[in-house]
Amino acid sequence: MAVELLLLLLLFGSTVSEVQPLHKPPPGSLDFGFVPVKTYDTNTYHEPGPIGILFRLVHAFLYLVQPNSFPQDLIQKLAQQTFGNVQGDYQKAIYYEIGFIVSAALGLLFVLLLPLVGLCFCMCRCCDNCGGEMHQRHKKNADCRRGCFATFLFVASLIISIGVLCAYAANQHLTSQVRGAKNLVHSNFKDLRIFLNDTPGQIDYLVSQYNTTKNKALSDLNNVGPLLGSRVQERFAKEVRPALDAALMMAGAIRETKEALENVSVSVEVLQEGTERLHANLTNVKIHLSNTLSDSACSAAQAASTCNIIRNSLNQLNINANFSGLPGVSTQLAKVNDVLKIDLSSLVQKGYAAFNDTPDLVLNQTRNILSDIKNLLDFIGSNITSFTEMLPVQKVLADLTIYLTQSEAYVQDYFPVVEQYDFYRWLGCLILCCMVILILVFYCLGLLCGTCGYDKHASPTTRGCISNTGGNFLMAGVGFSFLFSWVLMIIVVITFVTGGNVEKLVCEPYEDRTLFKVLDTPYLLNQHWRSYLSAVVLKNPDINLTFEKVYSDCKENKGIYTTLHLENLFNINEFLNISMYTEDVSLKIEHINVNLSNIVLLDEIGKRNLLDFSSSGIDGINFAAYLTEINKSVTKVDLLSFANDLEARADQLPKGALENALKGHANSIRMIHNQQVVPLEQAMSTLNQSIRLLQRTSSEFMIKVKNVISAVDAAQLLISNDASVVIIQETKKYMDMIIGYFEQYVEWVKESITMEVAACKPIANVVDTAVDIFLCSYVIDSVNTFWFGLGGCSIFLIPAVICAVKLSKYYRRMDTEDVYDDVETIPMKNMENGNNGYHKEHLYGIHNPVMTSSEEQW
Repeated sequence: MAVELLLLLLLFGSTVSEVQPLHKPPPGSLDFGFVPVKTYDTNTYHEPGPIGILFRLVHAFLYLVQPNSFPQDLIQKLAQQTFGNVQGDYQKAIYYEIGFIVSAALGLLFVLLLPLVGLCFCMCRCCDNCGGEMHQRHKKNADCRRGCFATFLFVASLIISIGVLCAYAANQHLTSQVRGAKNLVHSNFKDLRIFLNDTPGQIDYLVSQYNTTKNKALSDLNNVGPLLGSRVQERFAKEVRPALDAALMMAGAIRETKEALENVSVSVEVLQEGTERLHANLTNVKIHLSNTLSDSACSAAQAASTCNIIRNSLNQLNINANFSGLPGVSTQLAKVNDVLKIDLSSLVQKGYAAFNDTPDLVLNQTRNILSDIKNLLDFIGSNITSFTEMLPVQKVLADLTIYLTQSEAYVQDYFPVVEQYDFYRWLGCLILCCMVILILVFYCLGLLCGTCGYDKHASPTTRGCISNTGGNFLMAGVGFSFLFSWVLMIIVVITFVTGGNVEKLVCEPYEDRTLFKVLDTPYLLNQHWRSYLSAVVLKNPDINLTFEKVYSDCKENKGIYTTLHLENLFNINEFLNISMYTEDVSLKIEHINVNLSNIVLLDEIGKRNLLDFSSSGIDGINFAAYLTEINKSVTKVDLLSFANDLEARADQLPKGALENALKGHANSIRMIHNQQVVPLEQAMSTLNQSIRLLQRTSSEFMIKVKNVISAVDAAQLLISNDASVVIIQETKKYMDMIIGYFEQYVEWVKESITMEVAACKPIANVVDTAVDIFLCSYVIDSVNTFWFGLGGCSIFLIPAVICAVKLSKYYRRMDTEDVYDDVETIPMKNMENGNNGYHKEHLYGIHNPVMTSSEEQW
């Protein structure tokens, strides 16, 4: 059921993912947004806390016991039931398990020998041997021996305490984690439910984003004029716009030429009239000056020389430039005016307008085809929607949701049973810890009572009650050690062999994914299937679908379509082939045919107008004659300088009528200069500019007119002859742009299905939760830490037993006692004590029947 759901959920995705791009990606990109993805709650990272130090210590111990690498070949043979067919298989298995075998053998030896040793020890003590005789010999190092035994027992008890604490901590940790596993299981079920509920919404989002592609394509189709028409226009613009710009500039040049000719005609007329009037006025000034100089006052000796100088300078008062002989430009001006009767600028603007109307022309001529393409896009969208509605996704989802709900209910129903059995386990482990704690209590009480109640001045037979009680506690601890230690070791061996091998054969290879490589061994789980997973999911055992790759992809939260290689299951192109629709769109767009023959850049009237301007005769004007007269000054002498000089010489004459008359003539000359010469100079400046403009442009007019006409004809020819080729090329680019939107949609859907749709992270989380967290982190690490602590306790019970037995001799009250070993070196002492070595009654005040009988005999 789960496999069928996954296949159906990704059915639409396989459609688009199998479509190969037909064109290069378009320059513009579409924004499809983000596929709605919800966050999963399960966190597969487990941090054990402070007890993690013990876990790492146990891992180091297991590595010391079993440093060999994972026996992948042996596991494969075991799974294929071919283990033992080769002679060396058992040797390899023994070599791999040698650490566990040796450790387990030592544990079993401990289990067998310790009860036997305890039994023999008890029987030996019952016969007053093995320390069972209540008699103690005094030695010089008795205090040192007692202190050493007490210290060793304390250290052993301390180590046993640490071990039992580790075991108790592991026991509590396992119980707390099992109780907390309920939330982890609930989190996994919640993620699986999110996975199921979110996938249909993701598919609906993928389907809905077709509208984004469709709307963008429709927008570009509605703007076919600005898009396709502008592209066609830009292709011709490199030739058309410069030609029209040159024609427009020529129209402006014609108007400037007319203005220049008018300025020449007016300026020449002004100069001719002005020079005639100036000549008459200067003649009158000379006559009046001559009459003044003929006065008798000029005959005087003081004025004669000055008057002669003035009289000799009168010939300078005359005009210098003669404009009456210049040829007229009325003929050229009349021809230019005839040219201007036709508005060349408006003709050029019409050409501009016709060329700029290309987008509208394209839009008007493609209305019918665009309508067909829009209908085709609507048909594609309806097919996609209807196809997705045909998929029984909701039914499969509902069935799987019911199955998931039932599974969750089953887990919730049986989880209390698990907790109950875990309580029994916890209670059993607690009892084991209590066994060790009971022994520790006896040892600690024995050490406490023995140490506190010990009196070094008291003899072994006169020791106090507290000291004697301490020794009894120690012997009680020894007895319980013999009773419990073998039971503890049996538990340690069983949990050690089980937990250690699970850690080495399951947890460690799962962490480095070696376990998946074993599962991916061809023909491992089924001798007829090369790939077990692909045979189950895809019904094809020859497809390379591995557990490791599926787990890795799910761990990276990739889409389940890519993870399970579902493209090998169905050929959805039969139901929904995007390439077929793109071909239909391409055929529709290829039928676009735009006619640009109606575009006229410059008609024959405009061209003839340019030719008439070139033959207007401007180049026939005698520019040399004009420039010759223009370069001359208006008068032969500067009238202002002449007037100033005349006034200066008048000042040299004696005061009188002659002086005043000359100054009057100087003022008259200044007035003539200001009123006549200055306007003439301005007219000459205007004439100079206009003549030079005409001279500069007249030589280029013919060439420019020919170039303009040639450029316009070339652009017009390009539009007429190459328009069909350009339109085909630009239509192809326009078609690629429209088709590119669908390709972007296909690629986006493919990427989304690969990485986002039905992301299978919950599946990897379930596996991690079951194996890595629950089995390895919760159970195995706790079990291994438990046997590690309990095993340490069991081992250190042996030195504790030895030290307790030895130490109890120094705490318990004895029935008899010995003298010191060195009394034989004192003769009088020997005589007092006799040869048997027992203390005398009168010396020590101790009633001793043996001593009494000896005295009587002696």
